[in-house]
Amino acid sequence: MRHASEYVVKSFVAGLVIVVPVYLSILLIVKAMQRAAEVVRPLVKLFPNWFPAEQVLAFLLVLIVCFLIGAAVGRPAGRAAQEKIEKSLFERIPGYALFRSLTRQVAGSREERGWKPALAEIEEALVPAFIIEEFEDGRFTVFVPSAPTPVSGSVYILTPERVHPVDVSFAQLIKSLSRWGYGSKELVAALKNQRAA
Repeated sequence: MRHASEYVVKSFVAGLVIVVPVYLSILLIVKAMQRAAEVVRPLVKLFPNWFPAEQVLAFLLVLIVCFLIGAAVGRPAGRAAQEKIEKSLFERIPGYALFRSLTRQVAGSREERGWKPALAEIEEALVPAFIIEEFEDGRFTVFVPSAPTPVSGSVYILTPERVHPVDVSFAQLIKSLSRWGYGSKELVAALKNQRAA
């Protein structure tokens, strides 16, 4: 009975972690389009009545604003402003830092320092894990995700000899975990290749 309730809770949390950001993103886009519709309303008269000009122009305006913000963040001044806003506002929102880090990792960002794939020695086994940070004395903070819901798991602080970074992508490790470990032989092969090199 306990295993069934744990499974239900883990499945619910995994679904929530996926659905909530998607839902909030859609809500924000719809709200932004409503605001943008007020701006583009004078241009609507230039289009035929059968064309949904207000919605199309509002959506294009939202896309243009997103592009301009993205381009600004690519510059040093924009990046500094983004970091300041994130630290003062967004990082106070529970889960924001986790979602930002996961999104950057999935997108293949090289800037994200944490979430490096590894195999960690827990008890007598090697388990798929992520290196979150490295201590000055060489120890690691390691997150060992649950399968098949890799957004929940346990955090360990381990000595360097118990943590083995593997040269696989973030997405590859997540894929293996979400498939109840199928594909783990590639993680072990990557570890053997690194030791042989």
